[in-house]
Amino acid sequence: MRYYHVMVTKGLIAAAGRGTRFLPVVKSYPKELVAILEKPNIQYLVEELIGAGVNEIAIVHRHGDSSIKRYFTPDKELEDYLEKNNKKEFLNSLREIWKKAKVLRFIPQGRSLPYGNASPILAAKGFLKDDPFVFMFGDDLILEPVAGGYIKKLINLYGKYSPGIVLGAQEVPWSEINRYASIEYVKDKKYPNRAVQVLEKLEKDKAPSNIAQIGRFVVSSKIFSVLAKQGLSRDNELWFADAVNTLAKDDVAIAQPVENGRWMTTGDPLRWLKANIDFALAREDLRGEIKEFMSQKLKIGKN
Repeated sequence: MRYYHVMVTKGLIAAAGRGTRFLPVVKSYPKELVAILEKPNIQYLVEELIGAGVNEIAIVHRHGDSSIKRYFTPDKELEDYLEKNNKKEFLNSLREIWKKAKVLRFIPQGRSLPYGNASPILAAKGFLKDDPFVFMFGDDLILEPVAGGYIKKLINLYGKYSPGIVLGAQEVPWSEINRYASIEYVKDKKYPNRAVQVLEKLEKDKAPSNIAQIGRFVVSSKIFSVLAKQGLSRDNELWFADAVNTLAKDDVAIAQPVENGRWMTTGDPLRWLKANIDFALAREDLRGEIKEFMSQKLKIGKN
């Protein structure tokens, strides 16, 4: 596949939600720090951005909370302890981030901004400026052979077609489409996978497709003028889906399904547990034992 050289070097991760489905555990720290195996959810997103060559990264977090910043900040006392006890390798994945991230910024979402998954973009306007950027929902994961491959695909499409936005997408069972935003496609010879709108949480008999929008986007700076005019939606929230629909109507939106990998959400305890199992099965050092464990549990369940 030919790659088009477009400078998309900025990435924005939305991590300012309350995560109420994970209460009471997230009373003391953000949902994005809940672990998938030995790393918090949000670290996988940072690694995904770096793997795609996006090395200027901002994380928008809840106002007044510094947990995510503390996690990504070097801790000399801990590092000295690990070195003394020959355990330095336990922080290797974080050291890779510190080495490869040109910018790692932490931005509180001001209390004056409305609640909603589009507000982090407004909070990060000073960081994003007029540059295109990757936008990620903090509780979505992509399990793929090499982290960042899917984002590279989205960036490549952005470079080739110059749309207002490129959306991440994945087919889901019809029985689950009411949990997500369903994408309506239109055939277009010029633009592959052109989307005309996304519709939130419709029942399967009303949803235009069983292709769900997922939390990966490449967004043009046109988003700021769209959000400046956009009103609040249900529950007085600023919805990113409304902005997507405006860009789809007034510009071009491309919704590219995941091809070499799989999207999963960790937005509730059951899907978080499934994600942990899937990530464990993808690792050679864990696969055998987790399969044996699951096999034994299934046998017990049949008796």
